[in-house]
Amino acid sequence: MENPKINYSKLKGKIKEILGTQNKLAEILGLDETTISNKINSNTYFTQKEIFKICVILNIPHSDIPEYFFKEKVRENEQRITTN
Repeated sequence: MENPKINYSKLKGKIKEILGTQNKLAEILGLDETTISNKINSNTYFTQKEIFKICVILNIPHSDIPEYFFKEKVRENEQRITTN
């Protein structure tokens, strides 16, 4: 089974709104910018500890974690089928 691709668009928007750049988030977390980029591009995954730290940094309520960290990307043709 292929690893699911996660839709991080909401997280990207929140990062831009609060910090300006993904690099700033990486710096605060003590991670390399490439590491954050790989996680946001679903090449690797955020750990639970990272998710909770990011929620604190970006003021994301824990109840919203699924929307920011676990929303699967839907292929364009699948999205059209489900919305019609």
